[in-house]
Amino acid sequence: MPSGARQEKTKWRYELDWGKGEDDLPMLVQKAQPTIFGGDASPSSQPPAPGNKPTAPASGFFRNMTTFSTLHVSASEPNDPDDDVFRDYDNLFKIFYNYAPSLDAMNIANAYVECKSLLQIADMYDALEVIGPRVDHHLLRFQGRLWKQIAKYPPSYLKFGHMARSKAIFAEAMVHVVGQWPAGINQLRGQISEPVIELIEDKVDELDELKAKIEVKLFRLSLTTSRGERVSPSSNWLDWLAVSLFRQWLAENTNPPPAPILKPASRSITSPRGSETPAPLPPAPAFNTGRIFRLLGQGGSSYLNHDECKRFLRLSPDHYNRDNLRRFERRIEEIKNKAKDTVKPLMRNFLELDLREGGLPYLTCTRIDPQDFPWDGE
Repeated sequence: MPSGARQEKTKWRYELDWGKGEDDLPMLVQKAQPTIFGGDASPSSQPPAPGNKPTAPASGFFRNMTTFSTLHVSASEPNDPDDDVFRDYDNLFKIFYNYAPSLDAMNIANAYVECKSLLQIADMYDALEVIGPRVDHHLLRFQGRLWKQIAKYPPSYLKFGHMARSKAIFAEAMVHVVGQWPAGINQLRGQISEPVIELIEDKVDELDELKAKIEVKLFRLSLTTSRGERVSPSSNWLDWLAVSLFRQWLAENTNPPPAPILKPASRSITSPRGSETPAPLPPAPAFNTGRIFRLLGQGGSSYLNHDECKRFLRLSPDHYNRDNLRRFERRIEEIKNKAKDTVKPLMRNFLELDLREGGLPYLTCTRIDPQDFPWDGE
């Protein structure tokens, strides 16, 4: 090649292929450059492997974006291109060229939808490592509003945090999912990688083991006499009744309700042949003892209050009077304080969400350690 000759640069053209069916995802496909004779140029070399992120914004970025906005759309497509698709690709290329994406900064619900669709586009082009940190940074700017949204939709944000590799969002959602388990199993099974499901099950097992240890300690709680002996029916009947009431309340509320003896009236479904078959009964709701442990941790009049103590003591008319009622309530309060100290390990909160505005009906004491994030080993 002569020294003065300029080397011709090869240009590669990509167009957005909208697919043939409604379920097809629009995707960029390489198109050959047309020649002056009407044919397609056939370059001898393959295009260079695309990098995840250019080192600095290029001057041709704005020309590329202009070309992208005027892409040729197949005549077979009856509708105009979806604006959301163009928005996602626009944000994708902005991030590639170190420009801030155009994402909703006011409404967190809209921001979540935009970030999620952007992640799905990035996943198609193996660009999650580039796009994930940007959408993570954008959502974390919502701070308190983000934590409240995660509390409303923990399975959705768990999948989002895993895709974006956001440790903050993933850990926050994981604490909610474990506390509510198995409430979110249908939204996660088959929709998230198996290592995440295994992590959830491991954390649930750890929580159940801790709850079992706490329950044993609660059932062993007792009151003592002035001599330091445990109360019994022979030593102090009234104090023994207080211990019995507490244990009965604990046993009743930490075990699922028994199955009904009488079968409920079965609903029937008429088959095409005219015969009636009994409809299947809905599955029993999952039994979660988190609310009970919350009551034990709160203490006070949250359970076994004045009316309940009065109603219970009236079952023994010989022992019911004002003095005995006051003494009975004092002893109940004493055992409540012991129970409150016993459940302290379950009252820890590893959420960023401020629970002072209102407690949750499940436990949030699950700790997500740095080695628990499933993508670190990928």
